[in-house]
Amino acid sequence: MARTESNMLPLGTKAPQFKLTDTVDNTKKSLQELKGTKGTLVMFICNHCPFVLHVSSELSQLAKDYISKGINCIAISSNDVANYPQDRPELMAEHAINEDYIFPYLYDQTQNVAKAYEAACTPDFFLFDSDLSLVYTGQLDDSRPDNGIPVTGKDLRAAMTALVNNTPINPDQKPSLGCGIKWK
Repeated sequence: MARTESNMLPLGTKAPQFKLTDTVDNTKKSLQELKGTKGTLVMFICNHCPFVLHVSSELSQLAKDYISKGINCIAISSNDVANYPQDRPELMAEHAINEDYIFPYLYDQTQNVAKAYEAACTPDFFLFDSDLSLVYTGQLDDSRPDNGIPVTGKDLRAAMTALVNNTPINPDQKPSLGCGIKWK
């Protein structure tokens, strides 16, 4: 299992705009139309990464817990599907349905969106406030597929709860760790 850390985009960075295809309903969706009233969580994930598979049910639960509180969630896969066919859009749609993702699972075919966000790994998390300014980037929690620590989402949940409650978000943020994005 390759281990790649996130790049930790500077806090305050404005969310790069995008319009990508949602693999579940095959429609184009933009950040502007998907953003939440309180905030927006952009997650770079994929179908096959053991780090993503390890936290997949927590990603589904996060969305269920926070969308109703005004934080919309968006997942994006930017992997090269020629060399990693398990990440093809039709399999992304199947994965989203099987994992009960209630958020859009978008395909970044050109990889331009991943580059704009400086995404490095899967999973890679970017939490933006209502003005689309970055307030949290980093890990979901300390759990990894091989370390025996339960998946709780504590780090990202703390940031999302603070955003909902309009309280300060801890600026001491640990990078996410996962498989490197599969670049073309």
